[in-house]
Amino acid sequence: MAGRKPASISHLADLTPPSTERCWLTSPHPTQPIVATCSSDKTVRVYSLTNFHLLSTISGGHKRSVRSCAWKPLVKGESVLATGSFDATVGIWRRWDNYGRNADGVEEEQEEEGWRFSAPGANGSGSDNEDEDEEWRFAVLLDGHDSEVKSVSWSPSGTLLATCSRDKSIWIWEDLDDGDNNFETVAVMQEHSGDVKCVSWHPVEECLASASYDDTIRLWREDIDDWGQVACLRGHGGTVWYIDWEGVENGPSATNTSGEEEGEYESKLRRWKEHHALSGPRLVSCSDDRTVRIWRRQPKEQRSAGSEIPSIIRPTGLDETWYEESVLPKAHELSIYTVAWSKRSGLVASTGADGRIVVYEERFVPADSTTTVPTTTASSEDTQPMEIESETPQNTSSIDPTLRTEWTVLATIEAAHGIYEVNHICWAKRPRRQQGEEVLNTSSSSAAAEEEILITTADDGSVKVWVVQR
Repeated sequence: MAGRKPASISHLADLTPPSTERCWLTSPHPTQPIVATCSSDKTVRVYSLTNFHLLSTISGGHKRSVRSCAWKPLVKGESVLATGSFDATVGIWRRWDNYGRNADGVEEEQEEEGWRFSAPGANGSGSDNEDEDEEWRFAVLLDGHDSEVKSVSWSPSGTLLATCSRDKSIWIWEDLDDGDNNFETVAVMQEHSGDVKCVSWHPVEECLASASYDDTIRLWREDIDDWGQVACLRGHGGTVWYIDWEGVENGPSATNTSGEEEGEYESKLRRWKEHHALSGPRLVSCSDDRTVRIWRRQPKEQRSAGSEIPSIIRPTGLDETWYEESVLPKAHELSIYTVAWSKRSGLVASTGADGRIVVYEERFVPADSTTTVPTTTASSEDTQPMEIESETPQNTSSIDPTLRTEWTVLATIEAAHGIYEVNHICWAKRPRRQQGEEVLNTSSSSAAAEEEILITTADDGSVKVWVVQR
């Protein structure tokens, strides 16, 4: 658009000190400005997003690389972290959160040093804080997988933990919350025919998505007392490395590309959300086939009415029908290892073997657009990725033409970690203003309390923080 600066991705900081070995993944805490990173050196490091310094190092629980970690949501008074390792086990770690905060529970900057400790055995040293209640406690080891654990994910209620492995299985564990750190195995699913690379829970429902080396995405739900597959999504022509869910309140960007007044956009967004309310949040996936794809659930009411849907996938389960809504503009030359859907801005970010970070934006197609919307249907046997030009609208939903959307590349940055592959990307938030810093994120008209950031984790052991400037 004339008069508008193009969006960009700016490097904000590195988390220091870095790991000396490959870093696999970064997990932001659900409520605090901290993140956990897992590494091939068998540790998990916890960093502050306030000053980007190391707060603690968790070690001693796993015998091989820690591949994945996830914070348990809705926990008061303590932090609970699940870790998945190449040693085929899952660890549960706990730590009290009653220090570094004042009587009202507000973090005090001068007390941030209270975070500076290491769990016993971390880096060959003991805790910097003598109070054992202020250390990470290794609560329990969950043993059941036969091979490397690739991903761990907590359900939105925090009662269920899903894990997946190279052994082609998905396990669901229930935290009994009985004060004795007891977990119960509630399901073991083995329908995938290859390594299961990632598991991710629906943001509000107890619905689990899994991605696999067998090129499929599968959806799982509990039926009475048994968990089973309700849909199998086919469309990718290679390993599906990662999946992530859309936020409940997400919608097309407020970026005005069609000359509409602000009130018109708000009205259009409201109608768009009403139209899609029954289908719920969408799912985004990335693959070895170098594509990023968006999937949407077909509401049962529409299925019974006989509405047409793309034939890219036919569910193997009886309960749900999912279809491929969009293939995002091609922007990667090599495998895409990870994709992240911001629950705040609705932006999607991807990265992978080519070291490139790409940020995509969904927006309404301008009302005066004469571009023809292509058909993206294909049979489930297709193995080649579909080439979609970046300027072409790709939403094929049968909706009011004025509500059609398109995905565009908002910003990219090359060689984010130099010559190294980037293994993971995620969105997080941090306090916006720090002494001596400028406010880099200018997407908001006011200086909000928090700014949205991107965090990337790479083979060189470094973890980098980025800001998308719009």
